[in-house]
Amino acid sequence: MIPIGLSAQLACFWEATARKPGNVHRYRDFDDTTYLDFLHSAAAIAPILETACERHVGQTVLQCVQATQSVALRNTNLGIILLLAPLATVPYSENLRTGLNQVLANLDVTDSRAVYEAIRLARPGGLGQVSEQDISQEPSLPLPDLMAMAADRDMVARQYVTFYSDVLNDGVPDLLLAINKQPAISLEETIIYCQLRLMAKHPDSLIARKTCASEAKEASHRAEKALDRFWTGGETRWEELSKLDAWLRAKGNSRNPGTTADLVTACLFIALREGSITLPLAIPFFAGEDYG
Repeated sequence: MIPIGLSAQLACFWEATARKPGNVHRYRDFDDTTYLDFLHSAAAIAPILETACERHVGQTVLQCVQATQSVALRNTNLGIILLLAPLATVPYSENLRTGLNQVLANLDVTDSRAVYEAIRLARPGGLGQVSEQDISQEPSLPLPDLMAMAADRDMVARQYVTFYSDVLNDGVPDLLLAINKQPAISLEETIIYCQLRLMAKHPDSLIARKTCASEAKEASHRAEKALDRFWTGGETRWEELSKLDAWLRAKGNSRNPGTTADLVTACLFIALREGSITLPLAIPFFAGEDYG
């Protein structure tokens, strides 16, 4: 049984390290955010998530954001924190899905206030303003109600309303499908496959906020095209991934599928918690091929 904090840290490390199209990874930085920023942020939040079952979800989120700010100048992990905090709150002794439903059902206004404070501290890009319960105001509703108001424009918020449907019903099964594929592929390839499948099914809400809905839908279309070649192997697969990567990185990385990356991290955490991925790794992490 891997400790909760270590599972969270490994999930963040692996997601950031895998050469996922459009995201920061060990060979590609953004102008204002580096690969090391993501590793430092993962290390900062791990001990807080380890003890998440001892406090309200909102306080875990706030403490994680505060810890991240001590090691990174920019927001690197708000979406990850919002997704992992409820998951980490479920004790190992409880079924994850049953426990998660209970954690989400118990969220209240105190959680809302702490989460709003955390979001203001993190200053994520592309938030905009809304007429009711705006982030600049003091919230007056329980956190699930606030997440419901944002669910149509934010994939992370949608998980709070749908009991992590996109993660548990789409992302995790796709990740496990790739992990169990024979002949075995690398963990990096399973992570990329999970990213592509989620992008193809669910237009990335960060892309939509930073550009427009049509750009997010185009990203989904291109991810689906890359998926069509994913199991072919060799140059064909990596050529399609390279094309997708180049398109996502154009326009100053405004097409960064960052919310999809957050969901991938949650999928990895669940796979570690439930023993679908064990340590030491039974398969290599890195694929032999390269692209870009």
